[in-house]
Amino acid sequence: MTAQIHSAAEYALELRGIDKHFGAVHANKNIDLKVEKGTIHGIVGENGAGKSTLMSIIYGFYEADKGDIAIDGRVLKIRDSKTAIASGIGMVHQHFMLIQNFTALENVILGAESGELIDDSLDKARAELNRLSEEFGLSVPLDQPVEELSVGFQQRIEILKALYRGARILILDEPTGVLTPQETEHLFKVLDSLKAQGTTVILITHKLREILAATDNVSVMRRGEMVAHVKTAETNQEELAELMVGRKVLLQVDKGDSTPGDFKLSVRNLSMTDSAGVKRLDNVSLSVRAGEIVGIAGVSGNGQSELLETLAGITPVDTGTIDLNGHTLDAEHPMNPSQVRHAGIGHIPEDRHRMGLINTFSAYEAFVLGYHRNAEYNGTVQMNQAAIIADCQEKMERWDVRPQDPYLKTANFSGGNQQKLVIAREIEQNPDVLLIGQPTRGVDIGAIESIHQRILDMRDAGKAILLVSVELDEIRSLADRILVMFDGTIVGEVPADKADERTLGLMMANIVPDEIKALQSEEPA
Repeated sequence: MTAQIHSAAEYALELRGIDKHFGAVHANKNIDLKVEKGTIHGIVGENGAGKSTLMSIIYGFYEADKGDIAIDGRVLKIRDSKTAIASGIGMVHQHFMLIQNFTALENVILGAESGELIDDSLDKARAELNRLSEEFGLSVPLDQPVEELSVGFQQRIEILKALYRGARILILDEPTGVLTPQETEHLFKVLDSLKAQGTTVILITHKLREILAATDNVSVMRRGEMVAHVKTAETNQEELAELMVGRKVLLQVDKGDSTPGDFKLSVRNLSMTDSAGVKRLDNVSLSVRAGEIVGIAGVSGNGQSELLETLAGITPVDTGTIDLNGHTLDAEHPMNPSQVRHAGIGHIPEDRHRMGLINTFSAYEAFVLGYHRNAEYNGTVQMNQAAIIADCQEKMERWDVRPQDPYLKTANFSGGNQQKLVIAREIEQNPDVLLIGQPTRGVDIGAIESIHQRILDMRDAGKAILLVSVELDEIRSLADRILVMFDGTIVGEVPADKADERTLGLMMANIVPDEIKALQSEEPA
């Protein structure tokens, strides 16, 4: 029989001795955690530190092997998410759980319908959502299909879903990864409003600056253990990074001046319309030289994905011309992804699950995707499996992929370690041009330091790099020149040394400040 936890009334959530194994992997080791009512509590840690597992236990996706969970001082057995929701726990996942062709209102009531008639449920939900929207600043067009809404609105719908179901404890997993700086600022105002009304918020993020700006307390996990609990006002980025990684971390890579060479990538008047007749790229022109990094900033969904996929040969060109490392790519001269790779182009896709990996493959199989015809991986008759496994093992050690098991299914690695597999696969092929989409999405701060340094090393070795990222700190840290995309067009270019967050944020909303217009008008044609 489970012993009672005599939690003080001020704790909304208390964990005692939470332990969880997945086979030989000890994901959570005797975790203790106390979250005060009406506070914003941050949880940080490296990829694979056990954060997601712990949150999944709280939300009922997993059941702990041992240990106790108390909500408002009462010990509960949370065996599924239905129990968690009934106990006042809500969760907003990093990848939104929304049905795209449903309206916002339909998404909110899905699974929480009341009565026999759907119209009654919709009317009741509409009235309550209008109240919640006004109270917390979460206005959403309730009758518009989700697929037509920005990611900022979609996130508000997820928060409204949780609040509509009575959440008193709200867990947010990497909530700002797809938001503009202005949307992030609004989200934090919403969280402050929730806190003021007594809601307890647990914020999972790898962005230490946001932890320091938004939270009251922060807990640090490392290798499955809880290693520190600190008041946010009494810590800083350097201390938190060191606690997370177990060593001192460089929060800013040392980037010297670039020495651009010949043009390796040139795009002229590129346009592309998707199968639904929507113009995704509109007269895009850009260039990247050897030895430079050109960054593209913008809110996710403004054409960056389509640009990368067109350059990589995945999506055909409608109009315009692309010069890829001396090879012409246009409507009359198409190239498939294999031909693009053979032309010396590497591609780190934005979405590792949709385009970078096959989750049922082992790590060593995923490591040769797209390069499986390389001579070093093939024998006289069939693929040289031993050579592939040995090469994968060596690269996993070099890139600190955890666990270093070439036979482990890629689905069983944490998101950050999956990302390391994809990045290592592309960079280790030593391409002349590297197309990078969201290189550190879901990656912890220690790995970010390493990945950023590898990208700069590629630049300094004379490689041409086109970098797409929604992380403005990342773009500003790595890029030599920054382009901003909005609604399929490039709205402006900013030199890296003049690219402050306010300016980029405004441009991402299609507002080009006068000083940037003046700067561009001075540039030679």
